[in-house]
Amino acid sequence: MATSVKMDEETKTQLERLQAEIRLKTDQRVTQQELLTRLVETATESKADFIDSFRPNRVPVSNQQRAKFHDGRISSGVTTT
Repeated sequence: MATSVKMDEETKTQLERLQAEIRLKTDQRVTQQELLTRLVETATESKADFIDSFRPNRVPVSNQQRAKFHDGRISSGVTTT
């Protein structure tokens, strides 16, 4: 059973370009359905990396940088919650 997938024009264009590039480099015709199936299979195989790609980008902070940041803190003597 086929199900339609809605996508914006830019994504559709990228999919078509990828489809054309596969055709040029492999001399194999690939349907967009086959292409999407392969993309999902590839994402599933490297699931952790794929899921991480949706996380907000964060700049990694080294332990040394973290320690330097905390060294600048002082206690005001007031307990907060």
